[in-house]
Amino acid sequence: MDRDLVALLGFVGMFALMAVRVPIGIAMGIAGVCGFATLTSWGPGMNLLANVPLSVLTDYNLTVIPMFILMGAFASRGGMSGELFSAGRAWLGHLRGGLAMASVAACGGFAAINGSSVATAATMAQVALPEMRRAGYHSGLAAGLVAAGGTLGIMIPPSVIFVLYGIMTETDIKKLFAAGVIPGLMAIAFYFAVVQVISRMRPDLLPRGESHTWGERFSSLRNLWAVVLLFLFVLGGIYGGLFTVSEGAGVGATGTLLIGVLRRRLGLREIKAAMIDTLRVSSAIMIIVVGAFLFGYFLTITQFTQKSVDFLVNLPIGPYGVLALIVVGYFILGAIMDELAMILLTVPIVFPAMMQLGFDPIWFGVIIVMAVTFGMICPPIGINVFVINSIARDITLGGIYRGTFPFLAADVVRLVIVCAFPALSLWLPGLLD
Repeated sequence: MDRDLVALLGFVGMFALMAVRVPIGIAMGIAGVCGFATLTSWGPGMNLLANVPLSVLTDYNLTVIPMFILMGAFASRGGMSGELFSAGRAWLGHLRGGLAMASVAACGGFAAINGSSVATAATMAQVALPEMRRAGYHSGLAAGLVAAGGTLGIMIPPSVIFVLYGIMTETDIKKLFAAGVIPGLMAIAFYFAVVQVISRMRPDLLPRGESHTWGERFSSLRNLWAVVLLFLFVLGGIYGGLFTVSEGAGVGATGTLLIGVLRRRLGLREIKAAMIDTLRVSSAIMIIVVGAFLFGYFLTITQFTQKSVDFLVNLPIGPYGVLALIVVGYFILGAIMDELAMILLTVPIVFPAMMQLGFDPIWFGVIIVMAVTFGMICPPIGINVFVINSIARDITLGGIYRGTFPFLAADVVRLVIVCAFPALSLWLPGLLD
């Protein structure tokens, strides 16, 4: 059978399985093994199924993923997310839309000690969303803001997506982390601006909160020492050469546990719950990684990857035209696929093409992460939206999606700016040379 036809049938089969609600990782794995067996035989196909999961799950580099997730789980169970929001509320709550800005700031702070967008959104949905609703905020807009703020979890370091991208492309993860800082801070500033515009156009949607004294404001900062210490110790140790990224993730998880225990915030029940949360999230991620590798072997044997690279490089639209096409493709895929699946499935195709077209690998990694965040809050399968809906069931999915639209517009503007001015993401990594 023609290899191009088999590759096409493989994609059709994968998306068909996803359409009938087969988990994405399993759908990719089934399509990959069956396609590989079609072109070889069932013996090699079964060998692939036996060897790839073992190879992936014993890869030391991937240990960084569950460690950063565990770090975030301990931080959440230890009350650090609540302390971040309380500090933001004390300083910004008296402004119109102040609780919304406090929520965004708390999302950014929590992202600095947690590498997961979903975990950031879920945590802030439990901490900030009830407070905004009690203050009279529009429910859909408040939920949409938390969903958008959750995307900071994969932009501000440490980031699971940057880790995967770095491993797949053999790009320096430390430089990728540094590259995400300024675009991440831009996201916070842009979301602040959106909140202020909405509060002036529709003040009934974002009322003022209660005012706090200067004493209360400075007192709220004292509770942030644990977050600041963890951020400086983990990233400072990584950039100072004390330990690798993988070791830093383990040190961060251990440090968060010790701080929680010493502050009497983490007992046996909380530690067990955090480890169960980590196991669930990490297992879901690893299933997607295994499925993507299985599907990747199938695409390799069909030569689909190389043909796609040649096709993109030879398009008569110029390098930035190809970049725009890829970004639009991520927008479309984001409507139907998980962000991890998108990265694992597409990076082996688009990365070689972008390198041949002369783009910087670190800058392109930032562009990919920014593009991926759109899918996390876009209909019909915005994972952050579904997470928040599972927590606040009385807010409809449609209402949450409508609440994300102003922040999606801000993200588009930010993406265009970073594309136009690569130095915004390359200045800090350049200091590490």
